[in-house]
Amino acid sequence: MKFTAKEHETYDAAVFLGFLENLLSRNPDGKTVLILDNARIHHAKLLIPFLTENADRLQLIFLPPYNPNLNLIEGLWKWLKERVVNNVFYHSVSEIRKNVADFLTSIQSGKRSFRDCVSSYSYSKSLINYI
Repeated sequence: MKFTAKEHETYDAAVFLGFLENLLSRNPDGKTVLILDNARIHHAKLLIPFLTENADRLQLIFLPPYNPNLNLIEGLWKWLKERVVNNVFYHSVSEIRKNVADFLTSIQSGKRSFRDCVSSYSYSKSLINYI
């Protein structure tokens, strides 16, 4: 499992389109499957031409509404808050950004296990075994 994080001032359909373009450029020969919540930007009309053009390379799967326990990223955010943000005083926003980036890098490098993170959250065993 891989994940990508990038900070923006706002998150709208144009930013999400850029994310999708970047994602496909990282996997030029394979198929990419994204599991998404139902945020409005994930369904924007702006995306239709891109999604149509890349239908053979990109599949979007939408979770049912109001089911955060099916959304694995919610477990990551919870874990990040517990380890990096809660009960910590930071002197600057850049210090918070650095610690969040370090945390995400430690997961991507395998120093921390995403599977362990989500297993402590309320997911079904079959979903966790899928990771």
